[in-house]
Amino acid sequence: MLSRRRQARYIEVMARPKLELVEVSPRDGLQNEPELVSTAVKLSLIERILAAGFRRLEAGSFVNPKKVPQMADSPEVFAGLPRREDAVFIALALNRKGVARAIAAGAEEINYVFCASDEFSVRNNGGTVAETLAVWPDVVADAKAAGVRIAAVISTAFGCPFEGEVPISRVVEIAERIAQHAPFELSLADTIGVASPRDVVARFAAVGAIMPPQVQLRAHFHNTRNTALANAVAAVECGVAIIDGSLAGIGGCPFAPGAAGNVPTEDLVYMFERMGFDTGVDLDAAIAAARFIGEALGKPTPGMVSRAGGFPKARA
Repeated sequence: MLSRRRQARYIEVMARPKLELVEVSPRDGLQNEPELVSTAVKLSLIERILAAGFRRLEAGSFVNPKKVPQMADSPEVFAGLPRREDAVFIALALNRKGVARAIAAGAEEINYVFCASDEFSVRNNGGTVAETLAVWPDVVADAKAAGVRIAAVISTAFGCPFEGEVPISRVVEIAERIAQHAPFELSLADTIGVASPRDVVARFAAVGAIMPPQVQLRAHFHNTRNTALANAVAAVECGVAIIDGSLAGIGGCPFAPGAAGNVPTEDLVYMFERMGFDTGVDLDAAIAAARFIGEALGKPTPGMVSRAGGFPKARA
């Protein structure tokens, strides 16, 4: 028989809602760094990410190496990944060729990126929104034939650096086209960090209303204007249960002017655990991984909790 105290603790633990944090520092975190990070350092970072308890992470991207040279070694990174049944390593792709390269490298899951604005889509994806949607059925067919999970991402879903405001109706229209070919997940990305919590609730509500129930929703926030943590809370409060983060707060899109980093994952862990969520992540290990990134890059990083540490323990 459990004591009343242990029973209360057991009930408390079991009642904590689950929140999945997807770690993106090896891809979205490092892709904007001007100095190339070695494959060995990337693999060491991934080992630390796994040790902290993350079980889904972006390990690399299969894009034009001339445009994003930091990701040119993604095939070597995927070749060096540990073989684990309890972890999923994600690759990012922007076109059918990138999907084929990701599959050949052994990716188990692919994030396929669309844009909500044409000008950004031309610069980032090499074609208009309509042109990228046209090849989507083939992309899904290629991935499913290879036994690879395919997720879709709508970037610039909250605003575009070149076209400005992106109407909610535009995001919904693209989401509807994507949903016709049944990805297992759809992510809305604040690529340039302009969203507010009100924007987050409005856009996820509109997309969620037309999305088939089997398609799970995910959120990706950049912290360019210091609103990412607030936006993450807003997303979770309106039912999103999967949030991206980048340890140490590093990263940003190479095609987004003024990119100032992602939401720091260790800050997410601290905040949501204090709010009563179960992230499955060891905060101390996440902080250690974030500090490893700063040391590897040789510069201070934007994350706050990696500087301050977790909640202070009472002195004896």
